[in-house]
Amino acid sequence: MNVVIRPLAPADHVAWLRLWQGYLDFYERTLSPEITALTWARLHDAAEPMFALGAEQDGRLVGFAHAILHRSTWLAGHSCYLEDLFVSPDSRGGGVGRTLIEAVARDARERGCDRLHWLTHTDNATARRLYDQVAAHLGFVSYRRSLLDT
Repeated sequence: MNVVIRPLAPADHVAWLRLWQGYLDFYERTLSPEITALTWARLHDAAEPMFALGAEQDGRLVGFAHAILHRSTWLAGHSCYLEDLFVSPDSRGGGVGRTLIEAVARDARERGCDRLHWLTHTDNATARRLYDQVAAHLGFVSYRRSLLDT
């Protein structure tokens, strides 16, 4: 596998949009163009506690990882939440996802984080096989409550 992991650059926007749409399609989600544009802008804003890495193979962007740094009540250092991880279907199974996770872990450690954590859907069996190899599943159930309509 010849994959290069690097920070996403503004010049990656079109390629990232293609992958981002694939990610949204995978989870059967729809976001407004405004939220997509805001997400891209935040990923490149040094004032935001976030970073984004891209996986490039043969000069083509084939995956991304978006991470958010935050404080914790359980640790002295920050935590890093790997919010989004996606690899194009034609590049899966070759270690790109694992390489992205390891790169996020290194980057987070360099930024002072003590923990890396993420979620996935219980039905995402393919990803869970990888995740079970690189991290511990703690058995928690995730809940979400929208505050936009209350």
